[in-house]
Amino acid sequence: MISLPLTTPILPSRCLLHKTRRQNSTRRRLLIRSSSSLQDQFTVETTKRVVLVRHGQSTWNEEGRIQGSSDFSVLTKKGESQAEISRQMLIDDSFDVCFTSPLKRSKKTAEIIWGSRESEMIFDYDLREIDLYSFQGLLKKEGKEKFGEAFKQWQEDPANFIIDGHYPVRELWSRARSCWPGILAHESKSVLVVAHNAVNQALLATAIGLGTEYFRSLLQSNCGVSVLDFIPRADGGSPHVCLNRLNQILELGVKC
Repeated sequence: MISLPLTTPILPSRCLLHKTRRQNSTRRRLLIRSSSSLQDQFTVETTKRVVLVRHGQSTWNEEGRIQGSSDFSVLTKKGESQAEISRQMLIDDSFDVCFTSPLKRSKKTAEIIWGSRESEMIFDYDLREIDLYSFQGLLKKEGKEKFGEAFKQWQEDPANFIIDGHYPVRELWSRARSCWPGILAHESKSVLVVAHNAVNQALLATAIGLGTEYFRSLLQSNCGVSVLDFIPRADGGSPHVCLNRLNQILELGVKC
């Protein structure tokens, strides 16, 4: 089970963590009572729910190959089955809109989950996976052999990891922050976002006020489901943010 870093103050306000367990799933609730988490200040007029889902297993996941924002891998049969399980888990959710990364593995997952819904799907390139530049396409052992110290830094200190003149995790956090205003400005009460492990981590982290040092603290499994509720403030300020579920999964063969 993932442990959130509650020993380090996230915000100057009190946080409430509630955990419940379900078979083969992880479910948590984190309520931030006074949010300064998203740097772009905005308001919501009504409570909004945002459901984040990572794509199903891809061919490069299966091979142990570093994907990043490349678009060569596709869902495996297992990945398609995982997406179908997520569809069944979320079938009663009244989503108004689906935002998805346009990369094939995410797009296919979104199409399976979205099913026959007539509401729109919005493809947003900013929801692509983390840009890993020269690492992309390499097997993990190849990355270690070819890049040595840089690969070690990626494993041990990702927030400060630099490659090809870029800081991928810092860039990802900035991109995730820029996604939120568009997602929350949409005229909808329930939003589905289908994307990738790292970008979903960054979306969660920027919503609840965690910095790049918490990269890999909110890991997302293939087709893991996380839920954020944005609750209006009486004074009209930026909303309270509640992490309602974190990386909830059901294994193949387990009935919803």
